Amino acid sequence: MVEIVPSILSADFARLGEEIARVEAAGVRMLHLDVMDGHFVPNMTIGPPVVESIRRVTRLRLDVHLMIEKPERHIESFIAAGADQVSVHQETCPHLDRTLRFIQSLGATAGVVLNPATSLSTLDYVLPVADFVLLMTVNPGFGGQELIPYCLGKIRDLADRRSRLGLTFPIEIDGGVNGDNLVELVRAGADWIVTGSSVFRSADPAATVAEMMRLAAQATAVRV
Repeated sequence: MVEIVPSILSADFARLGEEIARVEAAGVRMLHLDVMDGHFVPNMTIGPPVVESIRRVTRLRLDVHLMIEKPERHIESFIAAGADQVSVHQETCPHLDRTLRFIQSLGATAGVVLNPATSLSTLDYVLPVADFVLLMTVNPGFGGQELIPYCLGKIRDLADRRSRLGLTFPIEIDGGVNGDNLVELVRAGADWIVTGSSVFRSADPAATVAEMMRLAAQATAVRV
């Protein structure tokens, strides 16, 4: 089943509880929380206290994406704050296998993330370890960007590699998703679709999510 995963990066933080309730009512099962440190990416966002606050207002699965240097120093704090799954960038983890296993040892689901220009080959030895793989479809750091076209081929390549290896990890994608490209992304092999601006900056976030769910369900009938 394809999941639409709203990213709170584009939500109104003054009304964050209300924003979350609107998409929750539309039937989503996960929320994406982007954590940025101003070093690995040129922006700063939230820390464990915000995750803890969100955990108090929703039972949705919290998908915490660490776009930070030395993520292993902070993983435990985010899981203690309520993260159900934590993803780390291959580009920031010299001991990636150890980091993924550490996340799992704390009872959370472990994901690995690749920037658009990072080769899939860097994951050759950890694909059996990772619980999911997140492919960035924009250069990380800001919301509202356009999807990079060559990332579609990268999604297809990862889906093919997953099939050949007999693995079942979900492929998550993040960046530039909208109603115009969602079907193509799902047909390429994406399972979890992170979307921020298209949802929270629309006139009716709940209606937008519902329409994206409809399109995703339609797309799963024909995957290429």
